[in-house]
Amino acid sequence: MPQFFSNKRLIILLVSMIVLVAMIGFSMKERENISWPEQFLHDTVGWSQSIFYKPAHFVAGFFGNVVEMKQIYEQNKILKKQLNEYDKLASRVKDLKKDNETLRQTLDKKESLSDFTVWQATVIGRSPEKLWYQTVQIDKGKQAGIEPNMAVISAKGLIGKVDKVSAFHSTIELISSHDPNSRISAVIHGEDERIHGLIQGYDPKRKVLLMKMIGIDKELKKGQTVTTSGYGGVFPKGLEIGKIVDVEPDKVEPTQTAYIQPAADLYDIDHVMVVKRTMQEVDVETDPDQTEEEGK
Repeated sequence: MPQFFSNKRLIILLVSMIVLVAMIGFSMKERENISWPEQFLHDTVGWSQSIFYKPAHFVAGFFGNVVEMKQIYEQNKILKKQLNEYDKLASRVKDLKKDNETLRQTLDKKESLSDFTVWQATVIGRSPEKLWYQTVQIDKGKQAGIEPNMAVISAKGLIGKVDKVSAFHSTIELISSHDPNSRISAVIHGEDERIHGLIQGYDPKRKVLLMKMIGIDKELKKGQTVTTSGYGGVFPKGLEIGKIVDVEPDKVEPTQTAYIQPAADLYDIDHVMVVKRTMQEVDVETDPDQTEEEGK
């Protein structure tokens, strides 16, 4: 009996292998239609795959999106930092170009001031916003030789005068200040004559200087240049103040007022020059006989 059962198992195994090989061969044969067991197996496998594949794909996609979002965030953070650094660098380059241009203009102007003693200075402070056009502070003082009432100019024109001086710093009163006692003796360069007047006052709305005490009979034109006359005792002769942009007759006095557009930029001041006209000494030969006569 045991031998029979052993042979029976062997026969079943052989039959099963033969059926399996037959089925494999049958399935590999090119056919237009598949058998219903194959259809059942195919549909079962496909349905099982769809059940497990979709959740697995969703979970994998979710974690993939999280990783991708994190990478995008890090990249965005780096790009934002680089953009901020670029903005800072661009702003710095712009400031350096402006300083370079201003310094070049200052040096060119300094070379043309052969009749003046010149101190180059940098603006280090300014009045608050409401008093913006009143005063500025520079980094030169008594130690450099600066004295009160010295004229201060930029590369483009007159800015003001030295008001207060300490050892290493000075306060500059701008020509646009509201000081009622501030006056600048000025001259308008006409075609055939020089027309005199006084720079007295500043219109903050129009951003122009007021030149008063001009005779009503004097013919003024827009665009005429205005410079210091040198008669006031403070400002040397020949410093450019600005140009005429408008003219109005006085309502009471027989005079007219010229509105002067300042040559210098009084709003944005970085580098200035403090100037003092060099006094030229003239040697006068004295007649010996006259000297002897005066000595008696």
